Parts: sequence; C-alpha cells; structure tokens
Amino acid sequence: MTAALDTAAGPTGQTPAPRSTTPTPEHTTPAPAPEHTTPEPERAARAPEPERAARLEAALGDPFDPANPHGHLALVRADDTREAPHATEALLTEHGLSAEFVPHDLGGRLRDLEELARVLRPLFRRDLALGYGFGITSLFAASSVWTAGDPHQRAALADVLLGGGRVAIVHREVAHANAILRREVRAQRPAGGGFLLNGSKDAVMNADRTDTFVVYARTSAGSGSASHSVLLLPGPPASGEVRRLARVEMPGMRGARFHGLRLADVRLPDSALVGSLGEGVTLALRSFQISHCLIPGTVLAGVDSVLRLAVRAATENRPDGRPARRWHKALSGVFADLLACDAMAVTGLRALSLVPQHAHLLAAAVKYTMPDLLREDLEELAAVLGARGYDRGPLYGGFQKLARDLPVAGLGHSGTAVCQAVLVPQLPALARTAWFRTAEPSAALFLPGAPLPPLDHRRLTHSGTDDPLTATLIGAAERLAARTGTQPLHAALAALARALVEELRVLRARCAALPAAGSTVFDPLACALADRYALLLCAAACLGVWEGQADGDGFLADPAWAVLVLSRIGRRLGIAVPETPADAEQAVLAEALGRCRQGRSLDLYDTPLAG
Repeated sequence: MTAALDTAAGPTGQTPAPRSTTPTPEHTTPAPAPEHTTPEPERAARAPEPERAARLEAALGDPFDPANPHGHLALVRADDTREAPHATEALLTEHGLSAEFVPHDLGGRLRDLEELARVLRPLFRRDLALGYGFGITSLFAASSVWTAGDPHQRAALADVLLGGGRVAIVHREVAHANAILRREVRAQRPAGGGFLLNGSKDAVMNADRTDTFVVYARTSAGSGSASHSVLLLPGPPASGEVRRLARVEMPGMRGARFHGLRLADVRLPDSALVGSLGEGVTLALRSFQISHCLIPGTVLAGVDSVLRLAVRAATENRPDGRPARRWHKALSGVFADLLACDAMAVTGLRALSLVPQHAHLLAAAVKYTMPDLLREDLEELAAVLGARGYDRGPLYGGFQKLARDLPVAGLGHSGTAVCQAVLVPQLPALARTAWFRTAEPSAALFLPGAPLPPLDHRRLTHSGTDDPLTATLIGAAERLAARTGTQPLHAALAALARALVEELRVLRARCAALPAAGSTVFDPLACALADRYALLLCAAACLGVWEGQADGDGFLADPAWAVLVLSRIGRRLGIAVPETPADAEQAVLAEALGRCRQGRSLDLYDTPLAG
C-alpha cells in the first residue's frame, strides 16, 4: 500500500497576476490607489486538502477514541514508556511517508514545501515526537544533499528514503548549543586523499536506526564561514568505527530516539564531499531555510489540537455551548495567533518556491518569531484548561505532552540564536537600502494552496538585498487607506496597518544607526530591533493573505481576523493601537467554536478532521 498517499490533488485555476513591481520612493506622494483589483474567483475559494493529507488524516483516525491505536491515549502511553508508538510507525511505513522527503525528479513526492507541510500536519497534530522521529529529520539531513550534492549522492540518498530508511544529521557545534548542537566532528585530510573523521556528538536523533549520516564536519581550524564541510556517510564505513553511545533521555519528545555518537578514524573518500570544501556553513544557511519554515508550519498543528482541547473544556456542560465570557479573549486571541503563525509560515514556505532569492530573511524570521507566539499561546490555553491540563486520559492527555515536546522540537534558545545571527547583521543594510524602496512581490506569495512551481533546492540562497514583505505592508496600508465607503472593521484595519508602517519608519531610523554588520550580532539593542522587525513581517504576511481572500465570501475574507491579529501584534510591539472592536473578537471566537463543533482545522485551510 505504499501508493496509498501517492495521488496529489491541488487547486486549479490561474495564478493571479503580480501586484505592481514599481517601488514607490518614500519622498513622493503616491496617487490615490484604486480599489484593490478583484481577484479571480478561485483566489477566495478554500484550497482543497491534498489527497495524501486527507488519506493520512483518515488513516490515523479519531484521536479522542481510547481504542484507536493512533489516538491520544495510545500516544501518551507510548511517551510514558519513552518508546515510539510502533503501530503508528507501521502505518506510516505502509503509507510510504518517507517518499514525501524525496524530490519528485528523484522518484519521490516532494514538489513544494507548502504541500509537504499539509501532508505532515495530521501527524504533528497528534504527536510532535513521531513527526520528527519518523522522518522529518531525514529531510533536514538530506536537504544539503538535495541543494549541492552530485547526481550520485542525490540518487544514493533518494534510494535510502524511498526504501523506507532514515538519514541522520550530525550538526556542527554552535554558540548557545543544546545537547543536539554541542560538540562536533573533525575531518582531516590524510595522505592518500579522502577524509578521516574523529569526534562525537552528545545527541543525534535516530543514530541507532540508520547507517546513513550527513555530517557537518570541521575541516579548518579557523572560525570563519569556511570552517566546515558537509560529508555524506552513506553506510557502514570501510574503515574506522561509528559507535552509538547510550540513549539520551530528553525532557520532551520522549519517544524520539536520541543517542550519543562517536566517530573514530572513519575514512571517507573524496567523493563523500557534498558541494565544495569549506562550504558547510554556507550550505547550512541555504538548506536550513527549509527547516526554519517547515518546523513552525507543522508544529502549529499541535497547538491547533490544544486550542481544540481548550474549547472543549470551556464549553463542557455549558447549556448554550459557549464558553464563559472570561475565556472569550483567550480563545479568540489564540486562534488569531494560530492564523498569524500560519500566514507567516505558509508565506515562507511559498517563498522558497516563488522567490528563493529573497526567502532567507523571511525563513529566519518565521523560526525566530513563532516559538514565542506559540509558547505564549500554550500559557493562555493552560489557564483555560485548568485542572484538565493535568489529565492523562484520551480527551486532555495530549496537553502536557505537547508542552514538554515544544522546546525540544527545534524551538528552543539555540534555534533563536541561529536566527538572530541571520537577521541582525542585515538590519543596517535593510534600513538604508531596502525598506520603503523594495517593490511588492506577486500576490501569489500570499495565496495558501494556490499552485506553485516545483521547489528547486539549488536556487536557495542566503543573501539578497530586497525585502518584499515590508513592501507588502506598505502597499496594503496604502490600499486600505484609499478604500471608499469603508466599513468599521476595514477602517480599524486601515488604522492598524498605518500604525505598523509608522513603526517600520521608526525601526528604519534605529537600524540605520546601528554599526556595520559583523559587530552587532548579539548586541542587546540589535536583538530587540530584530524582534520588532520579525513581528512586522508577520503582520505583513497576514495582510497579504487577507488581501488575497478579501473579495471572497469565506471567513478569511472577513477583516475581523486580520484586525485581531494586527491588534495583538501592535500590543506586543508596545505601540499605540486602537481598541480592538468587540465584533472582531466575537467573529473570530464564533469561527473557532464553529470549526471545533464541525471537526475542522484551526488554521488557514479549514480542512475536515477525523473524530
């Protein structure tokens, strides 16, 4: 039944025309903008769920059924024993899930990352550890090979994954490291050629379940960008030893298998080098854009599940089926945050196909911003759940597990530091050359589920001087200001957009005053400015998504959700924003309650769920 997930269904119709690509200099006064062009009808239509995602959701079944071997109760019990849920792993193997991580031109199913995220959400909605342990880490390991590997390396790795195997990644050591990033492997160039690997890692996921490793090894004693190289260990080495050390027990993702790993005199041929010598850091910056967007874009499905639990708890035994008034703000606010996170993540995933030359800053901002938002949301939902949050049964048992899993799932402090190192050095140049000068991107960037060109890993870059999303923020604010006959919620949205553009002006002045790139990476002021910049990109993504749906008749066409999202972003920034209209909060709450009653996802896609 490997082909059970092999048929993809996607939306049909033409990709919308791009917005104007002529930048508007700040010192000129633009002519009044016309009403935003009415999009084709399919722009506002709900994007069909990929067939593979729908089949996996159905196969995993009702998560609240205590007899379901793939339900919350079974997954929590497996987590208690620190073991992977074997029945669910067998199901995923039967469905050939590993083929999702192999590019289509190599025989796999990977065409674009937005579709991949949607296929994986049914799994992450139930268990983050399983989503990671079964295979998504294999994609992160393989991404450098898909990006810079030669045909033989790409084919060899594709064969491993298409055969149901796994690939493990051996990271280099970085500052602010956790167990996964602590310590590293060194590769020397012995007489006779090739590489000689020695070193250890404290924790490598799936080290005991594979013989295939992608190793970020130190090949130079220096500390610059040419210090590391990527080497492919495709199986047991011809000489030397790959020793699996004791299993490492993590505080979260307890069913995932982390082991220490030691390489002793492992000899690899010259053909093991992926890309060029000393290209490891560059390849990491290029290929890790995938994980920066895909991790948040799948993990938010777990928070979707917790919001569903909170709605259940807040409406339980309520005669009208509505939560008490004291929970309205928390439930509507968390739902708005989920939509904001999804808008940002999906925009980042789509950017990697549509504008890979401009995606690196957005990808870093996605990974930088979303963990804090999701952690804040879990804290709000914990208050709603109350004592039910400690329940170990099938209805509420998943909450404590997710709260443990999130920090381990690539959303901890070390991930934040890595993204800061990408964003902060670029702030002075962006302020001086890009903001209020860059042209707007195509509207297709903000259309969840619309067709995408195939992802080409080789086009991923880690440089670029334009910032299309800030241009979207500015353009959307201008279009909102020019609307005639504006309804109250549209007026509120226009005021919020205007306030955020003013914040961008302030940010530009402060970032332009920063010292040259290279001396500001961990400067507290620069890091605080990066926080603000990333939140503005989140707001821009939400405005872009709303504009793409605004002429339709679905929930995303209603400005209520965008008003609530931008209000919450404005308050996080500490800027003066208008009071959130009560009808915006009530409209968002009503949508969340309706979706929970109907069993539909609490994200941009509003798709049917099992159970």
